[in-house]
Amino acid sequence: MSTFSKLARQMWHQIEPVHAALYFSHQAFDEAGQLGYDIESRWPSYFAWRTAPLGAAGPKLVAATYYSFSPSMIAEYVPGIWATARPEQVLDARLRAMDRTFRTFLGERIAMPEIAEAAKLAVRAAESAGVAHRPLAAANLDLPWPDEPHLALWQAYTVLREHRGDGHLAALAAANLDACEALVSFAAVGAAPVENFAGRGWNADEWAAARDRLATRGLVDADGVATSAGRALRDQVERTTDELAAGPWRALGPELAERLAQLNQPVLGAVFESGILPMVSTLGIGTVRAPE
Repeated sequence: MSTFSKLARQMWHQIEPVHAALYFSHQAFDEAGQLGYDIESRWPSYFAWRTAPLGAAGPKLVAATYYSFSPSMIAEYVPGIWATARPEQVLDARLRAMDRTFRTFLGERIAMPEIAEAAKLAVRAAESAGVAHRPLAAANLDLPWPDEPHLALWQAYTVLREHRGDGHLAALAAANLDACEALVSFAAVGAAPVENFAGRGWNADEWAAARDRLATRGLVDADGVATSAGRALRDQVERTTDELAAGPWRALGPELAERLAQLNQPVLGAVFESGILPMVSTLGIGTVRAPE
């Protein structure tokens, strides 16, 4: 692993939980409810929050950019979410949600000069990100930067997070893993229990068929556990993901990236201390307490 690939992974562990607070904070659910979304489940607001930068995207575009979700599950929510609120309304509410979340988690610390310094560094990294073939990163980078430093920090982290995620999909495609196989192979290496992937919407028959396809390739055994070849393939996916995510951190440089990580500690700590994040990731681009 190159220096900058390693740095990309280290920084992902710093920024992913902060970005992911949007999908779990009580303040975000409250804002979603005010828009009219059903908040008994997290999925209506999740699809709205994450998709809104793309505009009123349809189910095929969402399936393409999210990848690991079952298209049939996506179709349950998209394009219906846009009948509840327009994308521009969702984007405004998204910033309100994160403003309230940060203010609740950080209190008076939100005015620390360190937050403003972190925002400048994060924005600098985000603006250096190459977005060719990265639709979610590009869509978020097209949005205007908020004036408030804590919101600019969160939005920059969102660009960087989606930049990595878009690259991860390219790595999965290069490994010839389809959407369901990507999850089955991730579960097969013991990264998370199979039950944790139920939220992606694949039914038992689809999961079993994906496992059979992987078994035919010699990537899992009869029990669905990864073989040595399967583990090697997943390792390669992760290495490729890190390499494709390295650009912004190469541009920022190790010293400034380390400084950003230091400045990020109060924010990261506040998110973890809130207890809102699940303990196990089902993302497939590393292990951290965060969702896809």
